[in-house]
Amino acid sequence: MDSALLWFRRDLRITDHATLHQALAAALRVHCVFVFDRDLLDDLADRSDRRVEFIWHSVAELRASLEGRGGGLHVLHGRARELIPQLARRLQVGAVFAARDYEPLARTRDALVAEALRADGRDLVLVKDQVIFECDELLNAAGRPFHVFTPYKRAWLAKVGGADLAAWGQEETGLAAVPRPADLPSLEALGFHPGGLRIRPGESGARVAFSAFRPRITQYHERRDYPAWDATSGLSVHLRFGTISLRELVRYARDQGESGASWLSELIWRDFYQTLLWHHPQTATLAFQQKFAGLAWPNPPGHFTAWCEARTGYPLVDAALRQLEQTGFMHNRLRMIAASFLVKDLLVDWRLGERHFAAKLLDYDQAANVGGWQWSAGVGTDAQPWFRIFNPVTQSQRYDPQGDFIRSQLPELAQVPLPFLHAPWKMSAAQQAACGTRIGRDYPLPIVDHAHARLETLALFKAR
Repeated sequence: MDSALLWFRRDLRITDHATLHQALAAALRVHCVFVFDRDLLDDLADRSDRRVEFIWHSVAELRASLEGRGGGLHVLHGRARELIPQLARRLQVGAVFAARDYEPLARTRDALVAEALRADGRDLVLVKDQVIFECDELLNAAGRPFHVFTPYKRAWLAKVGGADLAAWGQEETGLAAVPRPADLPSLEALGFHPGGLRIRPGESGARVAFSAFRPRITQYHERRDYPAWDATSGLSVHLRFGTISLRELVRYARDQGESGASWLSELIWRDFYQTLLWHHPQTATLAFQQKFAGLAWPNPPGHFTAWCEARTGYPLVDAALRQLEQTGFMHNRLRMIAASFLVKDLLVDWRLGERHFAAKLLDYDQAANVGGWQWSAGVGTDAQPWFRIFNPVTQSQRYDPQGDFIRSQLPELAQVPLPFLHAPWKMSAAQQAACGTRIGRDYPLPIVDHAHARLETLALFKAR
């Protein structure tokens, strides 16, 4: 075709970009666009949302990269379902190319855009980019979607080949410039303001993070569960917004053999959760296991608020929520511990926790977040059994044995002796006075007794 429009979404890079490659192969000229979509932005309650700041800087870098190759980037602010068909009409393109998104709201948006384009005689071409296998590409022997991770992983590893992981290149010519490019709308013009972003955004930021992680991958398996250590990749937000290619990361993990196996498994989890949400979009709000769909969560007054505000009296849980509030990040092990505590100690509906993470996590990905919360609550597919309940003190002692992470996030406990740091309420009055931390005044008493809460949770699930 003479020209096409490439719609950037959660793929804010130009390296190893499947959609860019296919658009350039299909059209003589490729126009590029990014939309700050009001259908998404208007629902964000926090006007200092770090994700918008991350996207803004990444889009600025993407536009500069495209201009450096002779192209350009139309940057629009409004409703994508309206603006994309309008721009396609104005530019008289034959088709709009975009990377496929697997979330329910995105699928609805894309259906509306496709319908509007068809009315004008144009197509919406959706391309696989953010996963290795999508939709129905990986099914079990009965031709149905996998519901358990381990057999899915075995099938994934058995099927993946060089063609699935090959890097997508692109021609150096064919990108269309923007004749009179407007200034990038400021954060303030979008209705937001800086929120203290603590990570370098854009494709350049992804390169820095990946370079820093590569020497650590040999110890990833042994160190990844300890939040006080800099052991994880730091690439989750870059995967979320596509400032780095998943294919590149999978290629690297496979090349490391046993050293990369544990990290590769985490990357496969991403595909698994995207596939689950695609086949079961209702699980965004409903338990996968129907027998638990109507579970009557007690939601005791004040429990959810205390959890959100890091006032539970359990140090590792509070440290995790404090980190989330201050940075937009929470270590994966802590996500499991915090989620388990909210649901199985505080008896709060998992969906409230999922929504809180959705509002706060810089790397929020609906498929992974919903899957993780249902796993922790014991109501999802491949779930942690409902009768397996994390002990928050034991988890704290195991994964923060020296208390380094707790002390880094809860300075009010900095002087508490290590033997009491994971359960500070066990200190006597004299011991509290000696370390200058009075429990109940300087740091909360436990909001619940874990042993008692555990029995309540077991009774709740047994009643179903």
